[in-house]
Amino acid sequence: MPADTLMAKPHARPQPLAAPLVALRGIGKRFANVVANESIDLELRAGEVHVLLGENGAGKSTLVALLSGLLQPDAGQIIVDGSPMRILSPGAALALGIGTVFQHVMLSPALTVAENLLLGQGWWRRPARAALDQAVGAIARDFGLNVDLDAVTGELSLGEQQQVEIIRGLLRQTRLLIFDESTSMLTPQGIEELGALMRRLVERGLAIVFITHKLDEARRFGDRITVLRLGRKVGEISSERLEALDDASAHQEIVSLMFETIKATGEAVVGKERKRVAMSGKPLLELRDITVTGQSGSTGIEAISLSVWPGEVLGIAGIDGNGQKLIAEAIAGQRRLDSGKITFGGIAIDNLDVGARRKLGIRYLTDDRLSEGSVAAFAVSANLLLKEIGKEPFWSRGFTRTAVIDVHANAQVKEFDVRTPSIRTPIGKLSGGNIQKALLARELFGDARLVIFSKPTYGLDYNNIVTSRRRIAEVGARGIAVILISTDLEEILALSDRIAVMSRGRIAGILENTGDARLAVGGLMVGGALEHG
Repeated sequence: MPADTLMAKPHARPQPLAAPLVALRGIGKRFANVVANESIDLELRAGEVHVLLGENGAGKSTLVALLSGLLQPDAGQIIVDGSPMRILSPGAALALGIGTVFQHVMLSPALTVAENLLLGQGWWRRPARAALDQAVGAIARDFGLNVDLDAVTGELSLGEQQQVEIIRGLLRQTRLLIFDESTSMLTPQGIEELGALMRRLVERGLAIVFITHKLDEARRFGDRITVLRLGRKVGEISSERLEALDDASAHQEIVSLMFETIKATGEAVVGKERKRVAMSGKPLLELRDITVTGQSGSTGIEAISLSVWPGEVLGIAGIDGNGQKLIAEAIAGQRRLDSGKITFGGIAIDNLDVGARRKLGIRYLTDDRLSEGSVAAFAVSANLLLKEIGKEPFWSRGFTRTAVIDVHANAQVKEFDVRTPSIRTPIGKLSGGNIQKALLARELFGDARLVIFSKPTYGLDYNNIVTSRRRIAEVGARGIAVILISTDLEEILALSDRIAVMSRGRIAGILENTGDARLAVGGLMVGGALEHG
């Protein structure tokens, strides 16, 4: 189904069935002094996409873990087909027909698709490849999927890997399929394709739980919406109510449930309130015809030329996977140039390593917060200083000065509003929004002169999106140069002074962020041309 059709004509929402497939009654879960879930009631019905909304820390991930058998509730019951059940393991969840597609794909990248689908069979049994071919072929035909069983999984796009996860669930007779932030790393086209696929799944009688932070996705793809806040269910919008509301009214009603202080119209217009940067004199950063080869079949970048001035926010827009991340890594020193030149403050930095570039004031916030941006098992305090290890005043003559580190960590946690039970809590246990705040605190420590943000708000809730965008605007207002890489066009338009559009590893055009920029940027993103002056 084309994306514009899906957006323009919302699907007819189903009539609710008499009995839920799965029901939660009075569910409660605590971690030490933190209430993750409290007295939550929820009904999940076959033939319905049930959306869970709520900011980071609202309790959504805990509910997913309870349904998936990763955690056990402290209070309440999980009722499946009318009977109370204890879901003691992921295997028990699968046996009950409950499957989960997580935000980060849970497949072995080195194995083929077929090998991933066959994982979990008895070791004594010969892999039934012929039966797998037949079963996958039937699923692919029924649900409009396209998958190569012999493809190496790690070479597939994220959207294709998610299709493999879905097929794996359908092979195991899944009746309730949970999508946990599954759109956060997809391209716009991938999001629409997933939405259409979810519709086909519920039309075949599956129940779907869809967790997202994007209100437009909730409105377009959901049949019923439940809103969580601070571990509690604060409201539910029924299918009948959603059908009766227009888009603006639905948006306002959802936001009023999710947040007490944020208005529906308050989503990051902060960038447009900034004064235009006078691009006089020499730029701080200059890229001249840089070329970097992609890896494992990914798109490289070719003949990229950019300039950024102090205090400017340069947005880099485009569909994900067109070489944006390679630009960031080339500037930060994580990728070697095949050709071209990079100067920073008038100094050639092509041959400088990451540490040397950091000393000059170059900072990079990766979009991969857990695997690349932090060490999940390390404490918040340690992650705040990952790039300062061994340096004064936190280390002296090889000895760790714990008291000094703690003072620094507490100050950063307070200044950047990092919500954590303790500075010694492993950072991997925090929500995505709070991890992002901690990484921003780390990168802005010291004399930052250029900050590169790569998809800074993906996977964040509404409140943290607004907070992050305000921070980005504040960074620019302090005279620090900013490169903002985002697949969210609204974010680019809200914050940028100029916008460069990437397509197939090249810059399709660079334009001023004026009132008519939206149409121009959109045209470049889909392959249009720009007249260069």
